[in-house]
Amino acid sequence: MAAVDLATHPGHLARRLQQAHYLLWNTMVSEEITSPQFAVMNALVAEPGLDQRTVGERVGLDRSTIAEVISRLGRRGLLHKVRDPEDGRRSLLRLTDDGLRTHRRLAVRTARMNQVFLAPLSAEEQTVFFDLIRRVADAAEDLRNAAEPQTARG
Repeated sequence: MAAVDLATHPGHLARRLQQAHYLLWNTMVSEEITSPQFAVMNALVAEPGLDQRTVGERVGLDRSTIAEVISRLGRRGLLHKVRDPEDGRRSLLRLTDDGLRTHRRLAVRTARMNQVFLAPLSAEEQTVFFDLIRRVADAAEDLRNAAEPQTARG
């Protein structure tokens, strides 16, 4: 069998894109705070007081990954948990003052990084690019959710 053209394999291209993003993130944004950690912080800036499950849903992280991200951010003093007064089994998450300052600093850096990352595309191409990758990501998320047992989802 002949070799396949990996340029036509979306997973291969997605991995290469992720590698480029990772490199830019580490050089332009932060070596300490990861992109998923920033996404969680960003969700809590947008909606302070969310619970862990909801934050994970907002940023597209599974239960074990969101738990680890929350734990790391807590250990760094960037967020804190408070018991939900309406449901004592649940904790609500808020960024600390240091977390808010860190988010603000990284938000500026991510904007610069995104300009570099997307520089090969015109503004119109960037709009199309985002539409296409959102559609593929949403469809993949729907497939993942359909494959999970009903009890695990809710």
